[in-house]
Amino acid sequence: MYIGEAFIGEGANAAHINALIGPKNGPTGTALASSLAAPRLGYIPFMVVHKPNVPVKPATLFAAKADLRGDTHSNMTWGPAQAGIARGVYEAVEEGILPPEAPDEWCIITGVWVNWEADDPDQVYQHNYQATKLAIQRAMNQSPSAEEVREANQNPGNPFYTPSPN
Repeated sequence: MYIGEAFIGEGANAAHINALIGPKNGPTGTALASSLAAPRLGYIPFMVVHKPNVPVKPATLFAAKADLRGDTHSNMTWGPAQAGIARGVYEAVEEGILPPEAPDEWCIITGVWVNWEADDPDQVYQHNYQATKLAIQRAMNQSPSAEEVREANQNPGNPFYTPSPN
């Protein structure tokens, strides 16, 4: 199993993607099937499609990290966020980031954050596309390196919190 993460953008239209990638007959496939078969109130995992009746290859699960709240948020999730993920996965295949067997034999689970206040569908699309592709690249390169982790630990923080200097 390959694991990747990427955060792109700022504010309500930013995207945060976690990606689990691997063969359908391994733990990633088992997790995909289990997630799809067990939706929870407000968290409805669904298969990513390019268009209705044209699913992404490799099979990709959209697992929302935010419960659906209202029409705008639901539309941002089902619409531009999903479309961005579809494009990111497609390009990862086309550019050889994923191995040749991936489209038919592998699957991807994307943990996707769409902010409840997202209001720009074009930014949501672009950020989810970029974050998905980057998360896949990082997963397949087994990034970050131990040195990158060590360096980041010297000054930890994220868009929601930066610790005060000691």
